[in-house]
Amino acid sequence: ELLATKVAIPRVRAGSLVRLRLLAALDQALARELTLVCTPAGFGKTTLLAEWARATTHAVAWLSLDPGDGDPNRFWRYVAAALDRSVPRLDERIGSLPVGVHGTSSDDLVVAVVNALETLPHEVVLVLDDYHTIESSAVHESMAFFLEHLPPPLRVVITSRSDPLLPLARLRARNQLAELRATDLRFTADESAAFLQKVWKLELPPEAVAVLEARTEGWAVGLQLAAIS
Repeated sequence: ELLATKVAIPRVRAGSLVRLRLLAALDQALARELTLVCTPAGFGKTTLLAEWARATTHAVAWLSLDPGDGDPNRFWRYVAAALDRSVPRLDERIGSLPVGVHGTSSDDLVVAVVNALETLPHEVVLVLDDYHTIESSAVHESMAFFLEHLPPPLRVVITSRSDPLLPLARLRARNQLAELRATDLRFTADESAAFLQKVWKLELPPEAVAVLEARTEGWAVGLQLAAIS
């Protein structure tokens, strides 16, 4: 049985800082087939995507990944379950996905999903959060196949702590890849000030904010630890 919380958009902490420039960047990134949000831990990737998913007018299908999703069959059944929340009667279009691994290739599962999405009535964004937890070459190969045959109405957003083992160079060359990196997600001086003052209710002089921003290099977790201390 599939876990419902894995295909639900995570809740965002009340009072968190809304970073409008990054929300706009994500909207603009949808001009590309794949958006990669890739930074080390602690830059707020999941929070950012969850805020965007709840604010955007696009239909969003969300999947929170973990190491247990390394089995291609399990991975694609979860992808289908995530998409089913945003695509009317998707389960009927896919039919019965094979539940056994033996005799069923990853491509068979991907083809079933691609075919079901070919005539989507509206654009859908599939968010795959924490893709770095996937170490299975079979899943990477099936994802590469999926991206190669991506139905036009579908966009994919991947968050990861490291570059996924996908054909990124080819996607860049085709202008099909948008990227947000650590330099993009770092808090600016204004965002650092707003974070400390509005979220943590700290009335600090501009000089102190500038020092904290410089020492943490705009790292979200670093700023949070500084606020706690």
